[in-house]
Amino acid sequence: MRKLGLSALVLAVATGIFLLFGKFESEMPSIKGKKVLMVIAPENFRDEELFETRAQLEAAGAEVKVCSSTREPAVGMLGGKAVPDFSLDQVRAADWDAIVFVGGVGAQVYFNDNRALNLAREAYRLGKKVCAICIAPMILANAGILKGRRATVWSSFANQLEDAGAVYVQQNVVVDGNIVTAPGPQAAVEFGKAIARELAG
Repeated sequence: MRKLGLSALVLAVATGIFLLFGKFESEMPSIKGKKVLMVIAPENFRDEELFETRAQLEAAGAEVKVCSSTREPAVGMLGGKAVPDFSLDQVRAADWDAIVFVGGVGAQVYFNDNRALNLAREAYRLGKKVCAICIAPMILANAGILKGRRATVWSSFANQLEDAGAVYVQQNVVVDGNIVTAPGPQAAVEFGKAIARELAG
């Protein structure tokens, strides 16, 4: 009798775990067939913001490619390496469902880079998801697409973001229409999940 009770308990626990896992799995959005372009600096991009965000998007089924100012291997602030699939000269916003600008101190190279600014503008005009993390929301601000929009950024750039006309919000992920922003590497996983949800919606 005691043996039977223990077996029933084990079965009940196993069933509960299975149902709970299944629930979590069913809550993960499927974005199979969606194409995401991640733009990184040629050096000193923030590793987590590329690799952790990318992992979330790929887990949800997206095809993710990497772009930089050149196709030379790029090195992150923490030493991570990435070989870009494209240079900025080779990409068009129309070919992607989402453009993601990765931060890190190196991202400042794009603050006044017309190729990056035009990519952001065109993606926004076409109704694509335009996303940025860490200091990279300043690229969107300098492209003129954050005026009157809620957004976040690495805290030391908050005043500059507001000067560009954005409504600064201090939280891990901010979604306003087709724009998704996050303030830094600590939010990379949540940022990736938010982009996936927006693409699934």
